Amino acid sequence: MQVTDPLLIAREGAKYLQVSLPTFYRRIADGTLPKPIKMGSLSRWSQSEILAAVEYAKAKRNAGSPSPVKEG
Repeated sequence: MQVTDPLLIAREGAKYLQVSLPTFYRRIADGTLPKPIKMGSLSRWSQSEILAAVEYAKAKRNAGSPSPVKEG
């Protein structure tokens, strides 16, 4: 069986996003990141859902007013 969308533990999700574990949990609490998939007492996060949250944040950033950072 080939896994195309790996499930990550919290530490792996935080590492994937390059944030601390407390920051990872804060982003879940504030709705920026998806809630975990619960399997009994286990919590796992879909890598594709985390990536989708990042893409959503990028799209939201680009849809807003122009960035004060000069590009190019």
